Amino acid sequence: MDLNALMKQAQKMQKDLETTESELKQKKYTSSVGGGVVEITLNGGFQVEELSIKEELLEDGKEMLEEMIQMAINNVLTQATEDKEESMASLTSGMNVPGMF
Repeated sequence: MDLNALMKQAQKMQKDLETTESELKQKKYTSSVGGGVVEITLNGGFQVEELSIKEELLEDGKEMLEEMIQMAINNVLTQATEDKEESMASLTSGMNVPGMF
């Protein structure tokens, strides 16, 4: 393979990766647990944008509240992480590119 073609391919991959990362940062991921008593929304930059707790959960005590929040956070982080990994893997054809994730 010619070196120029390889460089062009690498530049295209870099641009595609940057575009995909930018698109992922705009996405929103939501997790709801306990029948909707706790709901959390995370953006693609892995920042919590919204946390909603229904009044009825506050009556169940501190431990239940902590447990529900933890479950919601873990669920939404898993969603965002899996989406990012799938998007990046499709661009890199499954290659493990160091520093990508």
